[in-house]
Amino acid sequence: MQFSKSLINWYSINKRSLPWRETKDPYSIWLSEIILQQTQVKQGLPYYEAFLSEFPTVFQLASADESKVLKLWQGLGYYSRARNLHAAAKYIVNELNGRFPSTYKELLALKGVGDYTASAIASICFNESAAVVDGNVYRVLSRYYGIDTPINSSKGTKEFKTLAQELIDKKDPANFNQAIMEFGAVQCKPQSPDCTICPFKDSCEAFNKNLINQLPVKIKSAKAKKKYFNFLVFISGDGKTILEKREGKGIWQNLYQFPLIETKAEMGFDSFKRQIEAHEFTKDIPFELSLYNEKSVVHKLSHQHLYTKFWIVNVESLKIEGVSIEKVDQYAVPILIGNFIEAFSF
Repeated sequence: MQFSKSLINWYSINKRSLPWRETKDPYSIWLSEIILQQTQVKQGLPYYEAFLSEFPTVFQLASADESKVLKLWQGLGYYSRARNLHAAAKYIVNELNGRFPSTYKELLALKGVGDYTASAIASICFNESAAVVDGNVYRVLSRYYGIDTPINSSKGTKEFKTLAQELIDKKDPANFNQAIMEFGAVQCKPQSPDCTICPFKDSCEAFNKNLINQLPVKIKSAKAKKKYFNFLVFISGDGKTILEKREGKGIWQNLYQFPLIETKAEMGFDSFKRQIEAHEFTKDIPFELSLYNEKSVVHKLSHQHLYTKFWIVNVESLKIEGVSIEKVDQYAVPILIGNFIEAFSF
């Protein structure tokens, strides 16, 4: 098909030089794909290099402590990716004797691997004709063919997957998949693409019908909820603080944080001080309270916005065994707390 041939030709001339394009090793490709989910190349590249340096093989990743994996992941967000990565590595080593799955169907058995990632690995490493469909592919296909089916609907998911599978070059699936993703990332950008230099402008429906800014179509998601977080940063006379591990499901699972009080609205100094006088770590002991940031730090997640304040609580001694302040930066914490630790002088 001419579209596929033209796309692969464009890719051969315009592709970026990236380390995971220099290998067919499924472990390396898998690692890059997981890191680049919901992460731009510029941000993900240092993490990819750090992970390969620390865990050169799936065996080393599988044997690592989860806390070490999460610490190395710190700053990338969506920490379930790191936990799934670690779990999948253990599965490969313990259940598959270290043999990396080599087909699309087998790859889907790995935790955290869905249609897109399985297709990418199967095509790039094992030459299987499995078409990838990610945000870049949705954008390219919806614009080129003028498709207005919402990309985040079940109908859209099936329609675009079927179309991509029809278009894929059966003889060269690896380069086709990488080409269409690269084309979306570099040429057919979300905002203000330069259509004047696009090799498909003469046959692109969106360009010829002036629909570039209308495609692809996406159903609007629910408005993000506001939450109000208040972290208690204890500082004792003997140089210790308190960190707690977040258990159970939800954001930041298995990461560490300062003791948290969630409120229904932002709290003023006097009202918050009265509230924490009954807190388990401050009840019946003298303490000095100060507010680190008068204006809340707004940390935006996909489904919620966290309005956050850090309260400094000075005490003579802690009620529980604390953590040495000098070792706080060794713990895996959410980037919100990591930024505070980096900025604050204990």
